[in-house]
Amino acid sequence: MSNIAIYPGTFDPVTNGHIDIIKRAKKIFDKVVVAVALSKDKNPMFLLEQRVNFLKESVRDICGVEVESFDSLLVDFAQEKGIKTIIRGLRAVSDFEYELQMGYANNFLNREIDTIYLMPSLKNAFISSSVVRAILRHNGDPSSLVPDAIRESIKCI
Repeated sequence: MSNIAIYPGTFDPVTNGHIDIIKRAKKIFDKVVVAVALSKDKNPMFLLEQRVNFLKESVRDICGVEVESFDSLLVDFAQEKGIKTIIRGLRAVSDFEYELQMGYANNFLNREIDTIYLMPSLKNAFISSSVVRAILRHNGDPSSLVPDAIRESIKCI
């Protein structure tokens, strides 16, 4: 059995910070499944299919990374895939409280699930999808915050 982790999120859109976490996770795990959540309640700017495609384009050169979508409890999706480790990124202390709570909740729902928290590099620590969306809404250029593979695609919204 290989060493597999799941990295869930809305990825609305994927950022260089996300890619940083994926690359760090890939150093630890044989395979990383990037799980793109439908997240209707968050009212995403990009459709699920677009977010999945953005991620596939962004990770195509990283061996051992797969991208899938899901619309269920994360622990159920992880169990369906036979994955017992969740990867989450932490940028700041403010992320920690929420992520710790989610990690405990996931473990409560499935005692076999563990969560590992990874920090992005300092140059990516301030980047979030919400920052990118705000820049896009105000006709700014978020090019330096997103992977090269999707720069032109997200400008066309």
